[in-house]
Amino acid sequence: MSEMRVVGIRVEQPQNQPVLLLRESDGDRYLPIWIGQTEATAIVLEQQGVEPARPLTHDLITTLIGALGHTLREVRIVDLQEGTFYADLVFDENLTVSARPSDSVAIALRAGVPIYAEESVLAEAGLVMPDEREDEVEKFKEFLESVSPDDFKATDG
Repeated sequence: MSEMRVVGIRVEQPQNQPVLLLRESDGDRYLPIWIGQTEATAIVLEQQGVEPARPLTHDLITTLIGALGHTLREVRIVDLQEGTFYADLVFDENLTVSARPSDSVAIALRAGVPIYAEESVLAEAGLVMPDEREDEVEKFKEFLESVSPDDFKATDG
């Protein structure tokens, strides 16, 4: 299992589909996961340090975990089946709850816990970016700095 870090969210055009991009902490593989608008917004807000006036769902879940006397230890992206990723929230006493990776990452960011990906998932869906593509990574980081939560709102069109 490899520890992952959240690079950020980008919006895939022309479908306007958010993509969560993770990278191995001690490696060169990236893991792109297509996610929903709501989860993308929750991740971006947390990465930017924006505190909403009222808790979002992921804030509430993080608060509930502590209020119920548990501790989230880590998040694991454990499987990929027919294009769908699966994750586990791993709590104290080895209690494990299956969840979507997008929700799991949003919660992990709020709880400050590590995110891991199974080797089988990285072998199937991980992408290696050669050194000459480092400029693209920098451009992606610049994009993340310029994006706002409004960019993730659905339109009626």
